[in-house]
Amino acid sequence: MDYLRIILGIIILAKGISFVNDREAVRSLIEQTHFQLSIWGAVHYVVFTHLVGGIFIILGFQTRLACILLLPVLVGAVFFVNITYGFGFLNSELWLSVIVLLLLMVFMIRGSGNYSLDRMMNKPGYQREI
Repeated sequence: MDYLRIILGIIILAKGISFVNDREAVRSLIEQTHFQLSIWGAVHYVVFTHLVGGIFIILGFQTRLACILLLPVLVGAVFFVNITYGFGFLNSELWLSVIVLLLLMVFMIRGSGNYSLDRMMNKPGYQREI
């Protein structure tokens, strides 16, 4: 399960990096609406949660919190963005979003796992410096 968590984090981080690099799509999204401030806020939330949440999930640090913050983004991706293209087998983006959403729910319930920063910080022999 730890390897699955790391792969999930890499996929989320890669998607966040692709959001940062795709400036034209963000610009066209902003131009289509009249409420630029709310769209910019949503875009920043999506990019931030993908980048930071992906890193947290990879490291196993605050995995449940990262999953909770990413959940609304993935629900929006599945039900509002990707569903417009249909439920066909050719819509690979929809199926990837569904799989990532399901895995986020699994790790939100299950937690980080054995090989994680959360587990390392909670070991009995671990001493925190003041």
